[in-house]
Amino acid sequence: MSHSRVSRRTFLKTGASALVPLTARAARREGPVVIASANGAACVAEALRQIQEGADALDAVIAGVNLVEADPNDTSVGFGGLPNADGVVQLDSAVMHGPTGRAGGVAALEGVMYPSRVARLVLQRTDHVLLVANGAQAFARMHGFPIENLLTERAREIWVRWRENLSNRDDYLPPHRPEDRNIGEDIRRSYDHWGTIHCSGIDLAGNISSVTTTSGLAFKIPGRVGDSPIIGAGLYCDNDVGAAGSTGRGEANLENLASFLIVERMRQGDSPQDACLYACQRIADHTRLRRLLNDQGEPAFNVSFYALNKAGVVGGARIRGAGGRMAVADAGGTRMVDLAYLYA
Repeated sequence: MSHSRVSRRTFLKTGASALVPLTARAARREGPVVIASANGAACVAEALRQIQEGADALDAVIAGVNLVEADPNDTSVGFGGLPNADGVVQLDSAVMHGPTGRAGGVAALEGVMYPSRVARLVLQRTDHVLLVANGAQAFARMHGFPIENLLTERAREIWVRWRENLSNRDDYLPPHRPEDRNIGEDIRRSYDHWGTIHCSGIDLAGNISSVTTTSGLAFKIPGRVGDSPIIGAGLYCDNDVGAAGSTGRGEANLENLASFLIVERMRQGDSPQDACLYACQRIADHTRLRRLLNDQGEPAFNVSFYALNKAGVVGGARIRGAGGRMAVADAGGTRMVDLAYLYA
């Protein structure tokens, strides 16, 4: 089957299921279920364990992503996350609680290992939805969070290597070896990524909650905020319908509020996978800048979506390429599920 770009009109006429192999279609499942992006296998297992012990879905999914936020070997989230262009780790996170419909988020937060916990406090202890930068840090400190240096030695060395090879017209010089080629391009290719973890879950009461947390784009302009802490973009949850979240190019998602779109498509009857594919197509249709397109006129970047509906059906999709996966945990155990995709 061809995976070339189709027009939005054709997509709407044929339906998402006509575009790609249905590798991620799931049957109806009973009881609690938790989903996460591919880096969340341990996350979904921990969240499901807590749900099975009676935890609210919000507390459980936050506990799950805390494992990744505290992992120094994950350079895309929390402690160990790659820093901004100035060498400072700035974290973004948001949460949404289905039973109350409330949300909370933090952006450009420095020095706090668990931004998802601070986001939950914004939901619980303020009349606001989003706190940023110094204000978010002051709020976290007020609630007893220690302010720590989140730049690990590994992340610092990667940042220094990127800085030294950023330009041949500045005064930063890397160690030179005869076998080195264009190190700067190699580093940018390896680390210019959008690392994030999203997690959504349904608890024993049938309530749904979500969290997304990230250190954002590696070497970003200081103060840059992506989609992760923005309700409707990085995540969205409706207790009567389902939940969705994303990883990937945040700017593309911000311009399309795709997680909200996915939940609304599920409200209209789409399966989670088809709703995610619809969002991918929406982004593709709205991507018009030449610098963001490949030679075939397709988006040259990736965004991935993960969704579940009220019945516990799960599914996901990405813009580009086979091989994308999502983590799922339910009564049948923990497993990885393939994502559908628009373009090979």
